[in-house]
Amino acid sequence: MSSPSAAMPESSQGSQLSAPKIITEAQRFYWSLQRELWENRSLYVAPLVVAALVLLGSLISAIRLPATMRAAAALSPMQQASALQEPYNFAALLLMGTTFVVAIFYCLDALYGERRDRSILFWKSLPVSDFTIVLSKASIPIVVLPLLTFAITVVTQWIMLLVSSAVLAGSAGSVATLWSQVSPVRMSLGELFHLVAMHGFWYAPIYCWLLLVSAWAKRMPILWAALPLAAIGVVEKIAFNSATFLLMVGQRIASPDDGSATGSMAMDHFSRTTLVQFLSSPGLWIGLALAAAFLAAAMRIRHYREPI
Repeated sequence: MSSPSAAMPESSQGSQLSAPKIITEAQRFYWSLQRELWENRSLYVAPLVVAALVLLGSLISAIRLPATMRAAAALSPMQQASALQEPYNFAALLLMGTTFVVAIFYCLDALYGERRDRSILFWKSLPVSDFTIVLSKASIPIVVLPLLTFAITVVTQWIMLLVSSAVLAGSAGSVATLWSQVSPVRMSLGELFHLVAMHGFWYAPIYCWLLLVSAWAKRMPILWAALPLAAIGVVEKIAFNSATFLLMVGQRIASPDDGSATGSMAMDHFSRTTLVQFLSSPGLWIGLALAAAFLAAAMRIRHYREPI
């Protein structure tokens, strides 16, 4: 008797062996994210360069650390904590500012660049939807960059703290005082919240607006991103003698409208109350709704856009 496999026609066996592998949307999205990181290495090179400069400055300033500790001993506990935490807060703010600038230029070039170099023809020939492509590009400034900046910031601050501890130990300084006032765990929690909440979700409508302009503009997307906002502000000022719109834009860039610690300069303030205040802010949800609308428009425009 012949086995079932022997009785099966050779053509049928060949078709089973060469059956194409099913690629899910999640896999396409993951590969699109990898492509963005591969093609835009400045996303992580720029923060790493800034972190290296911060560490260089920290190594030089470590020479004055024993004198700084002696001067801080005469201050009140709150002033002492502020003085010792200042270099670490400055490092975090510098990295966050760098990431914000990188994210702005990335969004302006994300969809404009593929039309300028005509690579859009190649990417459109692949079985990847406009939804997946645009969503992966939006995920870079909203999710990936904040988490990447957090990791770089934490590593930078830990190196700064270890170097400072070594200097104090060599000069008979109080290492315990430094660690009690700096508290790297508390700083890390505050920085993670600040980056994810502020630089991710709070800035989402800014990034998505820039992506929309990047999908539409034929040249100079940075100019087309700023002109409509300036025009609305000018018309409002002339017609109503007010500047509500520009104040709203400025507030969106500056901080949340609830006065929470998310927009403050201190990176070590985080509590359940702060999280609740941020999540209950109307400005957050209005901004996310606008971001979704901008993304939907960018996907639609990219579908019909041709190379420049």
